[in-house]
Amino acid sequence: MIREKIVIIGGGFAGLQLAKQLNADSNKKVILIDKVNHHMFQPLFYQVASGRIEPSNISFPFRKIFQRSRNIQFRMTEVQQIDTAENRVICEEGTFSYDKLIIATGCKTNFFGNSKMENLTFGMKNTQEAISIRNHILMTFEKLIIEKSRSDDGNWNIVIVGSGATGVELAGAFAEMKNEILPRDYPHMSFDHLKIILISSGEKPLEAMSVESQNKAEEYLVKLGVTFMKNERVTDYDGETVFMQSGKTIPCNNVIWAAGVTGNVIGDFDKENLVRNRYKVDRYNRVIGFDNIFAIGDIAYMETPKYPQGHPQVANVAINQGKNLGKNLRRSSSSQWTEFEYVDRGSMATIGKHRAVVDLPDLKFQGFLAWYFWMFLHLMLILSVRNKIAIFFNWMWSYFNKDSSLRLIIVSTKKNNTEQ
Repeated sequence: MIREKIVIIGGGFAGLQLAKQLNADSNKKVILIDKVNHHMFQPLFYQVASGRIEPSNISFPFRKIFQRSRNIQFRMTEVQQIDTAENRVICEEGTFSYDKLIIATGCKTNFFGNSKMENLTFGMKNTQEAISIRNHILMTFEKLIIEKSRSDDGNWNIVIVGSGATGVELAGAFAEMKNEILPRDYPHMSFDHLKIILISSGEKPLEAMSVESQNKAEEYLVKLGVTFMKNERVTDYDGETVFMQSGKTIPCNNVIWAAGVTGNVIGDFDKENLVRNRYKVDRYNRVIGFDNIFAIGDIAYMETPKYPQGHPQVANVAINQGKNLGKNLRRSSSSQWTEFEYVDRGSMATIGKHRAVVDLPDLKFQGFLAWYFWMFLHLMLILSVRNKIAIFFNWMWSYFNKDSSLRLIIVSTKKNNTEQ
């Protein structure tokens, strides 16, 4: 029997969920392609960046996930082009043919075309970037104690651009590090001049959440000592100074860019029909104009009566699109397919210990109860039992000791193969 060949590009929330749905279908031969060899749990990247948990705790190798599967294969390579005429995916390390193709490439940090910003600031959309932030910030603290003076004001400012969940959670984590951890790591040094600065283009943080949550989040940030700059837009950065539309400047050597995302499009595929750098799809996630190519998750733009401007680029949308498409592909006929309809289960963010905000469809709450709810939900979403236990242990250790032992500075060194 000839099995249908399905190629999935991207192993994020959408691609992984789809692969899991197809795992039990022996009539399908599935190839999952990704440029890294592991799935990443993005909501906890900020904890890697702030030294709260290890990268391995939120990274899951694809070969481990599917090691017992008979119909799912993994290939680590980067897709360069889609040949729709020949039904082929052209990659750096080879070419793969398909009967059906699913694009689940997700998104990356949006620097809005500013190449200087892209080169000089840190994004946080993958494990490597989170580790780079951790290394850079910890190295900054080591420089400060060696200098023993405020000769470079830029080292005393950590600027986070963007006040969505990523920016708010990162600001809270660094503020707690400043207040609780650094005084013990560097007992002969004062960190009074160290500023955590969160720059927002709007009036309040977390603009996608309720007014109650926005107000509470701002209150939490201020109590932690974060400098919240509202109604400001960063226009440029030269590696030493942050320039803003209002004319204000901030000396800073540590800038983290969390001000937006953009789709990871593939080459020039369907470039003329992109909507805000996302592939336009129908209610079944089929890319408009193609019968056998689909897009799911952050890279897909689907207009529905409830979401006429497309769905939010959040994990829950990606997971449910992956589930729905997987169920449809397993049905014997496309006439039995069901349209995708997103049910918003709510949103949440944490701003340090006992400080979190939760918006559910029928309930909104903040404070320590919201913080415990946030912890429980994220712990349950972690894939493996081993990783759940590791993260829970780290969280409990930090909870009771107000400390973390994961502040390792690990930088790669280039091996010199030249014989002397």
